[in-house]
Amino acid sequence: MNNLRIYGNAPFNIALVHGGPGAPGEMAPLARELSSAMGVLEPLQTAGSIDGQVEELKDVLETHGNPPLILVGFSWGAWLSYILAAQYPSFVKNLILVSSPPFTEKYAAQIMETRLNHLNAEERKESLSLLSAIYSGSAKGNSFARFGDLMDKADAFAPLPHDDKILPCSPEIYQQVWAEAGKMRSSGELLQLGEKIQCPVVAIHGDYDPHPAADVKEPLARVLKDFRFILLEKCGHHPWFERESNGNFYAELRREIGAFE
Repeated sequence: MNNLRIYGNAPFNIALVHGGPGAPGEMAPLARELSSAMGVLEPLQTAGSIDGQVEELKDVLETHGNPPLILVGFSWGAWLSYILAAQYPSFVKNLILVSSPPFTEKYAAQIMETRLNHLNAEERKESLSLLSAIYSGSAKGNSFARFGDLMDKADAFAPLPHDDKILPCSPEIYQQVWAEAGKMRSSGELLQLGEKIQCPVVAIHGDYDPHPAADVKEPLARVLKDFRFILLEKCGHHPWFERESNGNFYAELRREIGAFE
């Protein structure tokens, strides 16, 4: 799989980093929306380790971008962008974290509980069965995609109709990278990396997102030199698909990008 999609025209001063890990292509709606006014890179992560993904992302930015770039990281991509900004600060002008996972273990266990509470009884039962199969390695066929669909439903407040058209997901990348990332969070290593980040950081988060806003806002405020937090009302995990809040999301995103172009 090609590990990059390009939108608009040079110079390419912004990159959108997808989540998952292993869910390439999900940033395409944002890339298309922004590309009418600026050149946009959409890196597609293919490596099966955190170090591999960091180096892969760095190579894409260096080869096709105009460092330092504005990085917009979504979900896992927020963490990946955060790690890259700590390890290669000269590559990042500004960091925008969208719907980031929590940075400590304090509320992490509540994420799945909150998601399940957003589903009906039949969907909860199916989600738990699929999750068990995924972590045991016995998942078959489209189990990973189906689990993703259920989580997308649980994550949304009032979603607009949309066709994701994302590329095939990779359960292997998800399991391998998330296992590493979970250890980095529980050990405190992930949060401590923030002390090395030199650029301004903004976190944009929905108030309906099962990933708790408090465990993004409070830890990052302690370790980052220049940090702001924006909470969007009536907004789930994918702000650009939310009927009630996507306009506010794009307004905030354009405002932050414009401030550093």
